[in-house]
Amino acid sequence: MQKYIIQTGDRNPILRSKSEFVDEITPEIKTFCQDLIKLMRKHDGVGLAAPQVGKNIRIIATTQRDMKKTKEALLAETIMINPEIKEFSKDTIIGEEACISLPDILGKVKRYKSLTVEYLDIKGNKQKKKLKDFNAVIVQHEMDHLEGILFTDKLIKKNNVKKM
Repeated sequence: MQKYIIQTGDRNPILRSKSEFVDEITPEIKTFCQDLIKLMRKHDGVGLAAPQVGKNIRIIATTQRDMKKTKEALLAETIMINPEIKEFSKDTIIGEEACISLPDILGKVKRYKSLTVEYLDIKGNKQKKKLKDFNAVIVQHEMDHLEGILFTDKLIKKNNVKKM
């Protein structure tokens, strides 16, 4: 695994830049995707976006969890290349969010309760997933990173952050 440095800080230019679309899924991109999953696990994250490790390309790693189980069972770890939200619910949910790139901070954010996302998988196949609740929140949070947006930009009360 190549050495990546987690980008931190709300003024970091990498975290504040829009990411470029991936034109071709090369062997290097595939290796990067595998590394992104490993880094997400290493940092006990539920999601990680390419900009968080210094690459402004449109790739995110997410976990999907079975929220019906008492202990949130991990269903899948997913790489999404060039993800796009195609549909979203009118219903929203408010939840506390944190971020690997903004360590020790928690804040409440309003997100869509459910959504449909289209993306390319690591093999270049087009995929479509309907997600809801926590799984939908993860994708929205990580996709914000691709636009240079941090969760602190979307706090329901701007100065209401908690220290962890």
